[in-house]
Amino acid sequence: MAIDPITAILNVGNTLIDRLIPDKTAAAAAKTQLVQMQLAGELDQMKGQINVDQAEASSQSIFVAGWRPFVGWACGAAFCYVYILQPMVQFALVAFKVNFDLSKMPALDIADMMPVLLGMLGLGAMRSYDKANGTGNGH
Repeated sequence: MAIDPITAILNVGNTLIDRLIPDKTAAAAAKTQLVQMQLAGELDQMKGQINVDQAEASSQSIFVAGWRPFVGWACGAAFCYVYILQPMVQFALVAFKVNFDLSKMPALDIADMMPVLLGMLGLGAMRSYDKANGTGNGH
């Protein structure tokens, strides 16, 4: 069962084609046309998103162009705190026998932030791949 609506519509379309067009060759041609229509719609959506991204990036307003870097830096700071700073501070407190309740250190639930960070890193890696292979637009 399809979860996304586009695949669900495509599946319904294929089922209708199978029922309405008994000729296998004509049915295959109709299914190909249906897939082409789906791809054209998806490409239009991608082009629209690229236009929005370019408009945001070229904006002079920090609130428009700066939200992605802000999210990246916030995720990076949280990652650094949870995996580098907090363990080192805890180690130093224990090593120097400082009388401090370690449970009083602020705790961040990084699990909620990791999908955002990993998604941003994944997008960055894809962009780096595009640049390295000359498949990007050069920006």
